[in-house]
Amino acid sequence: MLTVKTKSDLRQALHGARLAGHSIGLVPTMGNLHEGHLQLVRAAVADCQCTVTSIFVNPLQFGKSEDLNSYPRSLVYDTNLLSETGCDLLFAPDITEMYGIAGSMKTNILVSSITQNHCGKTRPKHFEGVATVVTKLFNLISPDQAYFGLKDYQQYRLIEQLIADLDFNIKLNGLPTARDDSGLALSSRNIRLSSEQRRAAPALYQQLQRTAELILRGNQDLRRLESEASRSLAAQGLEPDYFNICHARSLEMACQHDKDLVILAAVFAGDVRLIDNVSLTI
Repeated sequence: MLTVKTKSDLRQALHGARLAGHSIGLVPTMGNLHEGHLQLVRAAVADCQCTVTSIFVNPLQFGKSEDLNSYPRSLVYDTNLLSETGCDLLFAPDITEMYGIAGSMKTNILVSSITQNHCGKTRPKHFEGVATVVTKLFNLISPDQAYFGLKDYQQYRLIEQLIADLDFNIKLNGLPTARDDSGLALSSRNIRLSSEQRRAAPALYQQLQRTAELILRGNQDLRRLESEASRSLAAQGLEPDYFNICHARSLEMACQHDKDLVILAAVFAGDVRLIDNVSLTI
């Protein structure tokens, strides 16, 4: 596996693959890789002749009070994992390489409507940061296919909209959420959970499942289900950020006549923010 840290080296490394007519798969990450990331890489390796993984802790995704400085970084470990998994090329730029000297980049990408609620409401500017860095990666790498985990469901819908609106010729692949034995969604932030928080954290997925089961049994009082779920999570030591039952595609708050639903939720275990979701069809 080749590792490059500059945009010019990235373009040079991809030049041969393009000349050979190889298909290119992209897995964007912020590093501190876990099994969920590796599943994305394996899917890209299976589908494409050249797999590119990016590792970049994107400052535009973090608010002023969020955990940019404490976000876990493990580049050497990640590099070894990617090499063992069959990745062909790792792009690991620093902030200056991606965005220029401080303040020099003036362009942000905003995908409206789908990003206004849920994580977009409680983390202002987060999805602008996501859309901006993904657009830059798409332009730099020009992948044929891109791979994202469905744990970040709102992010996946954002990127789907971005690809459609900006006419990127890219096939978007969303892979199911990877979980540990307790059901907790794998996340780079899980390493920061204390032992007590780690015991409480699986309650998020369990509550999502319980709420989905109630809906499938015919309970249509969606706003009450949301409130009850939030109270239950709080009682189990998880501070709710939001617990929203939504239309699966528009991500608007669901109505009783909606059939394709997604339940989106975010909680705090101490200062560690956890997200998860469950999709269902009535």
